[in-house]
Amino acid sequence: MKTEHILVIRFSALGDVAMTVPVVYSLAKQYPNVRITMLSQKFARPFFEHMPHNVGFMEADLKNEYHGVKGLNALYRRLMAKNFTAIADLHSVLRSQYLRMRFSIDRFNVAHIDKHRSDRRLITSQNDKQLHQLHTSFENYADVFAALGYPVNVDFKSIYPEGKGDLSLLPETFQTRGEEEVWIGVAPFAAHKGKIYPEDQMEKTLSLLSGKFPKSRIFLFGGGKNEAETMRKWSERNKNMINASALLGGISNELILMSHLDVMISMDSSNMHMASLVGTPVVSIWGATHPYAGFMGWGQSIDNAVMLDMPCRPCSIYGNKPCVRGNYPCLTSITPEMIVDRVLFQLQKSRM
Repeated sequence: MKTEHILVIRFSALGDVAMTVPVVYSLAKQYPNVRITMLSQKFARPFFEHMPHNVGFMEADLKNEYHGVKGLNALYRRLMAKNFTAIADLHSVLRSQYLRMRFSIDRFNVAHIDKHRSDRRLITSQNDKQLHQLHTSFENYADVFAALGYPVNVDFKSIYPEGKGDLSLLPETFQTRGEEEVWIGVAPFAAHKGKIYPEDQMEKTLSLLSGKFPKSRIFLFGGGKNEAETMRKWSERNKNMINASALLGGISNELILMSHLDVMISMDSSNMHMASLVGTPVVSIWGATHPYAGFMGWGQSIDNAVMLDMPCRPCSIYGNKPCVRGNYPCLTSITPEMIVDRVLFQLQKSRM
């Protein structure tokens, strides 16, 4: 009898791939005799290194080896050799749709994600906005597996079996922690302007946190060139602030450190989702986007979402549209004190 083997496709983006983890992890636990192969890009491998034994990872270089239709045909031939019995397209973009079409023609059991685009248009409309909780990405992903005949109850706490990553694998500066030291992570950037808290207000937020917690260590996360320069300047001006991403060298180590944080402050970004994968509470800052669109981090509380009720928001699902008012008041009107108060609330709750 042929072994059941599910191909799961999600090529990007970083946060969206991270959001597949709780669902794929739960699927693997609930169907231990079913093989699961995650097809994604190289950057995503660390998310799947601590999965149950029946989950594998397959890397696809879409810019070079598997570029264009010729490359996708080559990828399809490689996939055919893996003897899959079901195909779960969690992306539904041109590349995955092409692969899906090939599998469908060859009579495979195929299902794909429903992105509920009509609901998304209503929640971002400026004329007849209907603000309510949409299906989350986790629900959308689980629905794909249910359509394939694998209903899954998403039950997930952390990618680390013991709950925390191994600090001894990190550079020495991260290996020791003072007895009363509070570890706070800050990811101050995002892919689009509509999701980024102004730099001057974020620096004031960090100063307030340093004052509230003189024994704290504040770890900064972010990868872009401009981001790195900003974080370098901040860390030079504050002795308890560390540009963690500059020292850690990649996602695997960042996940380890995140698992030891008391709290993470993040935009609606991939870092929110990474912290969520290791069970760390996140104080999230929302501007043009909204948790109701379905992209809140796994296990995170909307009580920790810092945002303003404004008739124009959300104006975008991804934060990539120009501000209808021109000056992003949804972000600039959030005060540093609002963020710090929410951090204090979370830390007090964690100690109860």
